[in-house]
Parts: sequence; C-alpha cells; structure tokens
Amino acid sequence: MGLFNKILGGKKDYGVMEYEELDLSEYEQEFLEEEPAEAYVRVAELTGMSELPEIRRQIYEGNIVIVDISMIKHDKLVMDRAIKELKRVAADVRGDIAGLKEDHLVITPTGIRIDRTKISGGEK
Repeated sequence: MGLFNKILGGKKDYGVMEYEELDLSEYEQEFLEEEPAEAYVRVAELTGMSELPEIRRQIYEGNIVIVDISMIKHDKLVMDRAIKELKRVAADVRGDIAGLKEDHLVITPTGIRIDRTKISGGEK
C-alpha cells in the first residue's frame, strides 16, 4: 500500500462523482427585491449597427456596458464604424472605453475610468 493510499485510508473506487444541483433562485430573489441601483453593468451583443442606439442610451443613462463584438469581427467595415461610434460616445460623456481580450469592449459613463493595469498578488 502506497503513501497516497495510507493518507486516504486505503484503496477506494473514485468512479463517477455524484452531484447535487443547487437552486439559486432563492438567492437571486433577494437581489430582485432590493431597491434599484444608481447604475448597472449591462451586457450587449453587437451583431450590427442596429444595436448601437440602445448601447448609446445605456451609456448616457450612466450604466457600464460590456459589448461582445465577436459577431461583427468578420466585417471590418461594420466593426470599425461601431468602435468609432462607441469611442465617440465615451468621449462625449467623458467616460472611457477599453478592450477586454479580442471579443469584448467595456464602455463606462461619466466619472468612471478603466484602470488598464492588472491586479496581482504581489506588492508594487
């Protein structure tokens, strides 16, 4: 019997593990009953220029918007126009815009800046 088996108390069958599904609806309900927030983090999927008015409205209302641009990456003209428009909106509200990896943008409203340094465990 190896050291590993001694620690675990002998040989055991580690077949398919059983799991229990958790019903998270009771926790979600607590959040739904709270008062509305001053601002929200909204998620949008950009498939063309038609979504831009709603994204623009959300930013003007003071919400942070995370935009999935993966659906328009194949059309360089649409992607360039959309990003140019979103940059204009961010500048107009004195917010910020930054890319997250290759498929997402974050646009913030007035008074919120995006820190482009990554948080790490070490001291600086």
